[in-house]
Amino acid sequence: MLVFAMYSVVDRIFIGRAVGSVGIGAVSLTFPVFMILMAIGTLVGIGTGTLISIRMGEGKTAEAEKLAGNAFSLLIIFGAAGTFLGLTYIDKILYAFGASANTFPYARDFMHVIFLGTTFNFIAMGMNSIIRAEGNPRIAMKTMLIGAILNIILNPVFIFGLNMGVRGSAMATVISNIATSSWVMFHFTLGKSNLKLRLKNLKINLRTMMPAFAIGISPFSMQMAASLVSVIANRSLLYYGGDIAVSAMGIINAIGMFILLPIMGINQGAQPIIGFNYGAREFSRVKKTVLLAISAASAISFSGFLVVFFAPEFLIRMFDQNSVELVKIGAPGMKTFLLLIPLIGFQAVGTNYFQAIGRAKISIFLS
Repeated sequence: MLVFAMYSVVDRIFIGRAVGSVGIGAVSLTFPVFMILMAIGTLVGIGTGTLISIRMGEGKTAEAEKLAGNAFSLLIIFGAAGTFLGLTYIDKILYAFGASANTFPYARDFMHVIFLGTTFNFIAMGMNSIIRAEGNPRIAMKTMLIGAILNIILNPVFIFGLNMGVRGSAMATVISNIATSSWVMFHFTLGKSNLKLRLKNLKINLRTMMPAFAIGISPFSMQMAASLVSVIANRSLLYYGGDIAVSAMGIINAIGMFILLPIMGINQGAQPIIGFNYGAREFSRVKKTVLLAISAASAISFSGFLVVFFAPEFLIRMFDQNSVELVKIGAPGMKTFLLLIPLIGFQAVGTNYFQAIGRAKISIFLS
């Protein structure tokens, strides 16, 4: 997840150097769309993954495989629907999310390509949660690394080498998702997975999936709330501060994600351990895992806070060295926006604990 977070920062740095602050602003407008796509992927992937961990802890491998097959089918359906709706309403979506006359052409070029790859994105993200849940965290890590490293390599090639601008950045993302989803498919069919994708399990059974949705609704609601906040912020920033304010917020979000994604990685690593041991009634190991996760996540969030608080100008200049106004708006904005990020480590792990043991109502309430 740290490499994935690095990509989100490097991506905006490349775009900022190639196109300027207007390019950063355009990509920033797409952040709420990414949050919605991530929300759908986590609804299926994390919800199903949590149940799979518990079922495997209980020794019910056949039920776990049925959940995995159903999840795969749903991810394909949701991905196809996302592509159709995204391409059909792309203009309305971008203007609703705060696009201006300056940023709209760049944002449209970017999202048109991204929507074409929605299905691959869902498979890569959703099924990777199941790889972790079945007890293969190292393979799950390789899956993330394949996509993130390929993305970092292809970005400068498409943006600068082929002079494709923001469209090139989007193509790098989609190609990386295709590579990642292909790796995931190989793992569950011909690879050494503990669970296999079988034709008999691909038929969707809502009774099987409803408990997974009940668990997945917690991270889903968090991502959707973050998307809504981002939309409201972008529209307000455009009205009161113009495109430069939207660009500043895009940089702040990228830095925030650089801190938050590794914490999500700790949660994703802890979830199958908590779920498996909870299902096996090894409660002392559950407690130990939660305490370790809180300690590690808090260390990350506090370290990130120190960098943000003492070096915000440096962080802004990484994206655009030439815009004095961007630094003037972005540096104090970053310090204010991320002021309480030291609390996130405890908050995120605490919410994830109730999700991991299948206590959906408490997890949703905390979210």
